[in-house]
Amino acid sequence: MKVLGLTGSIGMGKSTAAVLLRRLGWPVHDADASVHGLMAKGGAAVAAIEAAFPGVVSNGAVSRPELGKRVFGDPAALRQLEAILHPLVRAQEKAFLRRHMSRGTRLVVLDIPLLFETKGDQRCDAVAVVSCPAFLQEQRVLRRPGQSPGRLAAIRVQQMPDFEKRRRADFIVPSGTGKAPALKKLRLAVASLLSQPGPGAWPPRPKPRYGHA
Repeated sequence: MKVLGLTGSIGMGKSTAAVLLRRLGWPVHDADASVHGLMAKGGAAVAAIEAAFPGVVSNGAVSRPELGKRVFGDPAALRQLEAILHPLVRAQEKAFLRRHMSRGTRLVVLDIPLLFETKGDQRCDAVAVVSCPAFLQEQRVLRRPGQSPGRLAAIRVQQMPDFEKRRRADFIVPSGTGKAPALKKLRLAVASLLSQPGPGAWPPRPKPRYGHA
């Protein structure tokens, strides 16, 4: 089964690209959605997060704003949170992959914001990076509630620079000129990946990869 990694920095349009891939009929595992579920009421991460950051749970769910106050700008606290969440998200990802492998699905998508930062690209046959000009990224992000230029700058420091993600990408998906060019590049990425010989990245196997398109 082929695995396409989908990533992009904040405000670049990755979520829209994921929607387009679903419309094309390809299953997408959304790492962010997994995190939300893990921190929701009854989520598997709630108790561990409350133990590590007392007072962030309200009505059985993790308060994301309160948790953000504890970890934003604190690398040690962020690592502590990631140590709780990442194994749980990976477990859900593996279950998703096993499920689609058993169904005979030819290609799946792993939508992971910090794909390169967490070396998730090593689990993929190819990576599509969604990108747009920096001024447009800033406009999009600053329209979101609670965002500010200072907060955006801090987030950019935590993320791999867009130019480096583009350098590592197998496919670059433009998101600044409407959906049509993005959809065209996503179709190209899927067709190219499906045309490659070999069984794909799942089940896991040792493999070299890379090549820019």
